Amino acid sequence: MKIVKSFWLWGLALLCVLAVALLEAPSTASAQGRIAHLETLVKCPACDDLSVAQSNATSSIAVRHDIARRVKEGQSDNQILTSLEATYGSSILLSPSTSGLGLLLWLVPLAVLLALAVAGVRLARRR
Repeated sequence: MKIVKSFWLWGLALLCVLAVALLEAPSTASAQGRIAHLETLVKCPACDDLSVAQSNATSSIAVRHDIARRVKEGQSDNQILTSLEATYGSSILLSPSTSGLGLLLWLVPLAVLLALAVAGVRLARRR
């Protein structure tokens, strides 16, 4: 019974952390906010593991200008990221895409967490 209480407390803590993370996510309402947010999602083409927002490489500056131009043209975030991915390849995004093989990178950890939760509940019920 103690394990079940502990499990639910950890689950509740995880939900609280996720809620805070979602609430604290940057607002993309303004054009400058959208540009800044998109710049953090795109990797510097010439650097290792830096976003274009962090890098001052010539290629990063070009990508930043391209993002700003596309936002001012009225393109959606998804259109901008898809266009950059088509131009530079899938490795230009700092986080994996949510389609195709990238979807597995998001779903596998969630499936493992779900399996661990089910195993924890079953173990608690046996005792």
